[in-house]
Parts: sequence; structure tokens; C-alpha cells
Amino acid sequence: MDFLQKLKLVWSDSTLRKRLLFIGAMLIAFRFLSAIPIPGINVAELANFLANNQFFGLLNIFSGGGLSNLSIVMLGVGPYITASIIMQLLTMMSPKLKAMYHEDGEAGRAKFAQYSRLLSLPLALIQAFGFLVLLSRQGVISDLALFSTATNVIIVTGGSLLMMWIGEIMTEYGIGNGTSLIIFAGIVASIPGAASQLAFAFDPSDIPMYFGFLALSILVVFGVVVVTEAERPIPVTYAKRVRGMKVYGGVSTYLPLRVNQAGVIPIIFALSIMLFPQMVATVLSAFDNAILHSLSSFLNIVFANSWVYSILYFALVFLFTYFYTAVTFDPDTIATNLQKNGAFIPGVRPGTATAAYIGSVTTRITLVGAVFLALVAVLPLAMQGITGNSSLAIGGTALLIVVSVVLDFMKKIDAQVSMREY
Repeated sequence: MDFLQKLKLVWSDSTLRKRLLFIGAMLIAFRFLSAIPIPGINVAELANFLANNQFFGLLNIFSGGGLSNLSIVMLGVGPYITASIIMQLLTMMSPKLKAMYHEDGEAGRAKFAQYSRLLSLPLALIQAFGFLVLLSRQGVISDLALFSTATNVIIVTGGSLLMMWIGEIMTEYGIGNGTSLIIFAGIVASIPGAASQLAFAFDPSDIPMYFGFLALSILVVFGVVVVTEAERPIPVTYAKRVRGMKVYGGVSTYLPLRVNQAGVIPIIFALSIMLFPQMVATVLSAFDNAILHSLSSFLNIVFANSWVYSILYFALVFLFTYFYTAVTFDPDTIATNLQKNGAFIPGVRPGTATAAYIGSVTTRITLVGAVFLALVAVLPLAMQGITGNSSLAIGGTALLIVVSVVLDFMKKIDAQVSMREY
């Protein structure tokens, strides 16, 4: 089935059409909200601040451009993602939470998600206060009174919770992951602005650099597609069973293990974690205490160093790839299900030995995905260091997220189309 036929089939199906239109409406609402600013902004200082601060310039992309306007949704879905990270970390330490997430079915996961939502509120309050204090000290926001600052904190926190809600209803009533689609929309919305910056700053001597950037972007897209689609098949055989006069089983198939099972989630996790210490440093600097000021200065110095920042970013993406794979992929459950269905891996004993074998294979293939994700994550930092052009700094991470979200979205549509055909 070619693309046009598939598009016609999708549009002719009323359910799929409604889901796609709902996603479009929610993304339009998101872009509208990202254009509503909070009061007291110095536009010139804001533009200068974002241009000279790579991390906040990158964060602006993932907030859907909301940070560049200091909009009411400038935090985006960051607090909710951070809360999800913390809850998943707690599953590694709390058997009760782990059982709730893995063993209690849909009800357990719904309760787990509710805890993540509740945790998002205090995190959003901390991040909103930290942002506003930092921007106020940089001269981006006029020095507001206590009531005005409290009002802005409440507005920004409410905007973040609203984005969390929009992402969840997009997941429920649309197609694909709503949070990923919001981040995708933010990246795509920034493309015209980045292209115009490159056009206005065009210099004929930079043509080789632009061609190099284009070639590297194509390589990154190719690498993302290859790594995202790559699988390690594990052969599985079903034992023969005789029932009456019929013989069942005896079929050989395979268990596909993805090289990158975590997708783009590790990069989103890492960005959220990298943001948090800077917010803490900003909050600490607001207190009249020498020790807290020293700690704040130390954190700011550490994250201002591009080498330290790049190494921490690489390490976090690498570790989160393994962590997220470990949380979402349980070899014991797969081994148990295979054994219950009379299936086995040739040459491997059922049960514990099968779980250990699957876990070993997963650990080895995840290494490839983790290294690839971490390299792509720090690629923009390396490019900015080489070219000195901040407009090219978002290339690797943005391309990774855009391509991965598009691939996932197309798979979800293919699944819906196949289900309708049957």
C-alpha cells in the first residue's frame, strides 16, 4: 500500500479522522498558549539571555518556544517528566511501587500515574520560582513585588499542569504519546525561526559548514532510523501438544528484542535532570545565607563548564537508557509467559535460565543503543564548539526526537489501519 492510498484509507475512517483532528486541535491550542506571555518582560534582554545560554536555548525548543516568549506554559511538560523519572527511580527501591507498576495491571499503572501527577505540582512550583528568580536577576523580568511574583509562579505552575493534562488526553483520545507529540510540535515550530536566523547571518564563507551540517543531519536521521528499527531476534519453539486426534504446537518463531527499547525517553529524562540542579542553585541564591550562596555558586560554575556539562549529559543519557529499559522490560515476566505457553528457547532451560539469557542479550544490545543516544545527545554541543554557531546547536537531539516520534506515530497509525482492515 503506497502512501497516498494509506492516507486516503486513514481519512476515510471516521474514528481515525476524529483522532487525528483531535491531535491537531490540541497542538493548535498548545501553540496558542505558548504565545501568551507573563507580564513584566524585557524582550531585548530575554533574546540576549537565550542567545548566550545554550542550555536554556535548547530548553526553549522543548518547551515549544514558550520560554522564548516567557509564556504561561514556558515549563512545558518538564515537571511531569521529572516526576515520572522520580517515580520510576522509586520503583527500583520500593517493592510495593514495583509490584504496583508491573503486577497490578491497569489499575496499578493508573494509580502509579496519579502519584506522578501529584508529584508534578511541587516540582512545577520549584521550577517556576527558580526560573522567575533567575530571569529577574538577569534583568529579563522587571523586579516584581511579592504579590506579582507569587501570581506569576501560580500562573506558570498552572500552565505546566495544563500541558500535562493536554498531553494525557492526547494519549487517551488521539494516536501515539501525547507528551512526545507536544515536544515534537515545539521542535518543528522552532524550525522557521532557526532557518531565518541562518538566512540573515548567511556568509558565503560558511557554505562548507552548512553543507557539512546538512550531511551530518542526514547521517543522524539514517542512524536514528537504523537503530530505532534494529532488532535482535531470539529463536523460540513451541512444544508439540496432542489433544484428541490433533497435534498443536511445534511451530518455530522468534522473540524480537529492540536495540533501542527506550526510544527518546532517556534524552528527555536527562534534560529534565540537568535542569533541576540549576533551578536549585537559583532558589538557593535567593536566601541570605553564606553556605547556601557558596553551594549555589558551585553548582553554577559546574554547569557553566561545557566539558563538565557534556560529560554529565553523556553519562545521564547512557545510564537512563539502561534504567528505562530495565524498568519497562522484564525478562522474568517474558520467561514466565513463554513457559506457560509451552515455548522455549532452543538450548536454554525454561524458567530462570531463560530469564537470565534474555537479560544478558538485552544488556549487550542496549549498549549499542545507549552509546548511540548519548553521542547524538552531545553532538549539538560538539557542533557549537566547532562552528561557534548556536543556531546549529540543536541539530542532533532535535533530529533524534523528531525522527523517533514520527516513526512511532506512523507505526501507531499502521496498527490502527491494520485493525480496521481486519
